[in-house]
Amino acid sequence: MKLSINVDHIATIREARGGVEPDPVSAALIAELAGCDGVTIHLRSDRRHIKERDLEILKKVVKTRLNLEMAATEEMIEIAGRVRPEQVTLVPEREGERTTEGGLDLIKTFSNVKKAVEKLKDYNIEISMFIEPEQKQIRKAKEVGADIVELNTTKYTETKGDEQKKELTRIKKAAVFVYKLGLRVHAGHGLNCDNVRDISDIKEIEEASIGHSIVAKASIFGFERAVKEMVEIIR
Repeated sequence: MKLSINVDHIATIREARGGVEPDPVSAALIAELAGCDGVTIHLRSDRRHIKERDLEILKKVVKTRLNLEMAATEEMIEIAGRVRPEQVTLVPEREGERTTEGGLDLIKTFSNVKKAVEKLKDYNIEISMFIEPEQKQIRKAKEVGADIVELNTTKYTETKGDEQKKELTRIKKAAVFVYKLGLRVHAGHGLNCDNVRDISDIKEIEEASIGHSIVAKASIFGFERAVKEMVEIIR
């Protein structure tokens, strides 16, 4: 399975105080050197973390594959068309949400999303849909012209025991269904070192998108190195 690193929350830390650090671009380059297969960012309408400048620089420097998560709005379509990331993942957005709260409902938004896909295809950008692992949503992803389906793993990551096993089975069945329809399968949201193993065993899923858990772990286990470096400098 491939790994795309989401660096949104490096930008979240930066925006908590303002200024220029930590830099999500630097984080993306380090992630590539560490062996990731791609970089993911979400440019939100409120610009709460990632900024257009981040996107523009990342497009120039990322050597693997840049995936832009965005809402299917005219503003975002224009930006994607100008910057031309290798991939766009269409996601739902709600004002005030802490993070993406669920998959894109393609039944309710079909017409709008289809128009967005048609425009993005003109820019030669691969299109992914972040949706729930449900056949009715997957069928709509195929109809709307998606190249990739990213299955929302939130329910799997937030449950335990039999409930988690049930959700894992649902994801497996969905991944097989996506694959049989001729689309590529990705997965993401809430994945970490403890729960990603069973997801990685699903052969149809070719890539996982992970961000928050990696940034969280880095903030703890990378802290000692940062302190030691500062001690060496000031002494």
